[in-house]
Amino acid sequence: MKEKNAYEKIYDVIREIPEGKVASYGQVAELAGNRRWVRVVGYALHALPSGSDVPWYRVVTKEGKLFSCKDGSGYNIQAALLKKEGVKLAAGKVDMEQFQWRKRLL
Repeated sequence: MKEKNAYEKIYDVIREIPEGKVASYGQVAELAGNRRWVRVVGYALHALPSGSDVPWYRVVTKEGKLFSCKDGSGYNIQAALLKKEGVKLAAGKVDMEQFQWRKRLL
């Protein structure tokens, strides 16, 4: 059986994040097997094809900040998708105390 690559491991973790919860890039990296993969998580999200089943919008910074791109469209899309799931934003950030997924390594 072929071993999964880093992106596949990252996508598997992100698919586990329940509706109405978020995880930080660092949390996803650690759960995927390497806590140093924080940037790799970002690269993996950037590489997602359009129409992917990976709920990318549930990944935020450790401070709860949303994705931002030059034209602001990523932030607006992410905010709308999170709001649809009941995740509230205050001052443009997610309250990590309230909405962070609590899964830990075994």
